Amino acid sequence: MALGCVLAASPVEAYIGPGAGFALISSAFVLLTTVVLALASLLVWPFRAAMRSFRRLAVKPLIKRLVIVGFDGQDPTLTDRFMAAGKLPNFTRLAQRGSYHRLRTTFPAVSPVAWSSFSTGVSPARHNIFDFLDRDLRSYLPVLSSTFIGRAMRTVKIGRFRVPLSRPDLRLLRRSKPFWSILGEHDVWSTILRVPITFPPDRFHGAQLSAMCVPDLLGTQGTFTVLTTRPPGSGRTEGGVRGALQRTPAGFEGAVHGPPNTFVDGEPAMVLPLSLRADGDRARLTISGRTHVLEPGRLSEWIPLAFPAVPLVTVRGICRMLVTEIGEHATLYISPINIDPEKPAMPVSHPPYYATYLAKKIGPYATLGLAEDTWALNERVIDEATFLKQTCDIDAERERMLFAGLDQLRRGSLVCVFDATDRIQHMFWRYLDPAHPAHPSRRGDETPEHQDAIEALYVRNDALVGRMMARLQDGDVLMVLSDHGFTSFRRGVNLNRWLLDHGYLTLKRGGDPGAEWLRDVDWSMTRAYAMGLTGLFLNLKGREPAGIVEPADAARLRHELVASLSGLRDEHAGTVGITEVFDTRALYNGPYVENAPDLLIGYNAGYRTSWAGAKGVVAGDVFEDNTKAWSGDHCIDPRQVPGILFCSRAVTAADPALIDIAPTALHLFGIRPPSYMEGKVLLA
Repeated sequence: MALGCVLAASPVEAYIGPGAGFALISSAFVLLTTVVLALASLLVWPFRAAMRSFRRLAVKPLIKRLVIVGFDGQDPTLTDRFMAAGKLPNFTRLAQRGSYHRLRTTFPAVSPVAWSSFSTGVSPARHNIFDFLDRDLRSYLPVLSSTFIGRAMRTVKIGRFRVPLSRPDLRLLRRSKPFWSILGEHDVWSTILRVPITFPPDRFHGAQLSAMCVPDLLGTQGTFTVLTTRPPGSGRTEGGVRGALQRTPAGFEGAVHGPPNTFVDGEPAMVLPLSLRADGDRARLTISGRTHVLEPGRLSEWIPLAFPAVPLVTVRGICRMLVTEIGEHATLYISPINIDPEKPAMPVSHPPYYATYLAKKIGPYATLGLAEDTWALNERVIDEATFLKQTCDIDAERERMLFAGLDQLRRGSLVCVFDATDRIQHMFWRYLDPAHPAHPSRRGDETPEHQDAIEALYVRNDALVGRMMARLQDGDVLMVLSDHGFTSFRRGVNLNRWLLDHGYLTLKRGGDPGAEWLRDVDWSMTRAYAMGLTGLFLNLKGREPAGIVEPADAARLRHELVASLSGLRDEHAGTVGITEVFDTRALYNGPYVENAPDLLIGYNAGYRTSWAGAKGVVAGDVFEDNTKAWSGDHCIDPRQVPGILFCSRAVTAADPALIDIAPTALHLFGIRPPSYMEGKVLLA
């Protein structure tokens, strides 16, 4: 039995995007699917065994195992600095044994684009991912670029209940085959752990745990909750939801809201009551029939939540909680509610039971695509110590997955991506940049407790590399890489404001320039608009829903905008904010080029699209200070933020690029890369 639902779009403040929606599949359906797949596997096993024997004879692998460890966002400049200081001995040893290079990233240097090119060996115009966001060509509103989550289309109504008769529509929008699917076609097993843009999971000869764009239980890309007795302000904590705690004779009571119950007319939210009371220097929380002892100021372990939908259907999630005060007032932080990996309400792995297998083997773990709660730190709902604890714990979960996969791998490939490098650099880069508006010295805090968080992270990455090198066997190849580098994000650029000031974008008469997602734009008078983190679109007739730019005039308008925006100066700071603007028709070649933004903005180091601009707000200045904790970024001119590539063997090709990893992986297993792959083989 399946339940599908879609939540209204809500901001994902970590990367400024809408919720993906939520397609709920009951545990009974997952169990039934697993049984059917198991029976089908038994029936076809003799034929598959014969085919595998034939395929083994057809290929002559050069290696036994390929292990790829990804540190999302590890920066070569910092890596070089820490290596020179002797703080990364294992990275140094790996470079001496094999090789170390800077790794050319993608245009744009945005994680979903870069990791898609890593997995497929093709550029964005061939895998169809150009940003975190795309625009809905029916409404101009933002949608996630990589995943479509719909609802069950056929239902039967019984009184106030609705029973779905079909599965929800759940699709991965990335095109082209990842290299692990091609390896699988040649009977080479792959274990793929938390590589971005793998949701819903690929189906191939191997195992996979999905990553970026897996939603939380609310159907968003990460919404935390704050329950408090304190009087409400706006009613919503930016990036999260605010709710009330009520004082009772025994303590405090409140409720956690889950996904809408699409089994019931009106789709009311599923709600779990909770109670909280002081117990000496501890707090006792009761929810879902269990009591948990919490230490104020300390993040809890994973807490299971069970939302009853209808008889025999329970939606399960896990979260972590933090009591920030309990006395005259009480305040409780609740992390985004992750899909419970032990009993997943959505398919987050391939095969479907693989997520459950991992949970049984290593314990509960984060399933949310962007699991580290960057926005709770941005809004000072949690402190730096809590954020670092959360992030390091997720990293430790990932390491247990990695070595569990390695222990089971006799032949084939293993890929595991660690996110902490990206998340901690986003939130702590201000400590490396005295010129940053959020540097502690500007707040009078000269000795911040966590000023060395990024260096400590690189040292921890180095230790993991050392543990991995100790486990290598004869015939193994180890690659350690990142998808892009990092730099400071001091100033934001609101392109839509610039377009308004220069007559390319027009607001409705009386329209609110502060409205999000360009809702008050007069499309009948607008020629260009910005959407996402790096893209600018023409309001093209015949493509956009209310386009006015004639296709015959598009090239001239693109040229005009490239000339006007390239080298755009920030007069207040006395520097260039945009180094170069790229016409994607000249940059890309592939079947999906028509889905690309018309222009890509190459921001200078220190700049990025502003928080207001990323949310489609036209109000404010073109340039503004970034005063948030999110102080580092990589959504700039890709030539300024290459990644890293360490390999246990010498890389023979010049100027290696992220797009080269997929064809190299195929080559190492004796498989000729398909002709459509644009990357080159890096190892002889």
